[in-house]
Amino acid sequence: MRSGARRVPWRPLARAMRRAMLALCLLPGSLAASDTILSARYEGPTERYAHAVLGDGIEHETLRLDLIDGTVRRFTLPIDLVFEDTAPRVQDLDFDGQPEVMVVESSQTQGARLAIYGAQGRITATDFIGTRFRWLAPVGAADLDGDGHVEIAYVDRPHLAKTLRLYRYRERQLQKVASLGGLTNHRIGETDIAGGVRLCAGRPELILASANWSQMVSVTFNGTLTLRVIGQDTSRAAFARALECAP
Repeated sequence: MRSGARRVPWRPLARAMRRAMLALCLLPGSLAASDTILSARYEGPTERYAHAVLGDGIEHETLRLDLIDGTVRRFTLPIDLVFEDTAPRVQDLDFDGQPEVMVVESSQTQGARLAIYGAQGRITATDFIGTRFRWLAPVGAADLDGDGHVEIAYVDRPHLAKTLRLYRYRERQLQKVASLGGLTNHRIGETDIAGGVRLCAGRPELILASANWSQMVSVTFNGTLTLRVIGQDTSRAAFARALECAP
């Protein structure tokens, strides 16, 4: 069985995060270093969920968290679940100085859901899609409307329903706030997810493709989701340029 190395760890701002977490641990009365997540990755490759939406039949059963003090914690799913994902996403979702981890879990009978983990384990999760072999592709997380709470975006069934869904993370719960159809960020068999979140003009934008991949679009949120076409090139190179705010 292969190790599942097809998926690259999600490491935006890794050096900055390390410096910030080290500084936090030196502050008087700061949060315990043993509860501060530095990085995360999947372990325990398994073939028990033969969906192969990400290019092969290998998913993972364990989430490994590396903490700032060198501690390693592992959370292994029961036999009816797997992590069906490219990589865990480490981000402070409630601005308390301690990152959380966003993952995709899939059930043998109910399909995928988005879940949030902390250093002690799973904190909360969305409902499962409801049907085996139905997946979701994360877009990213940011305070999209400037209200002081982070919104998390994913595409529900990027090959079928093609619906952007937005949840707000507040008081350790996920609250559904908006949805918009006709969008995608993944084709069956691709090993990565297109697009993401960018900050180019002072406010966060979600970068995705139209349902038929003919257009690249920006989506903003201010109580409602607003779509703007930003180009016709939907290659991965074009997505990379867009995320860097390049023309």
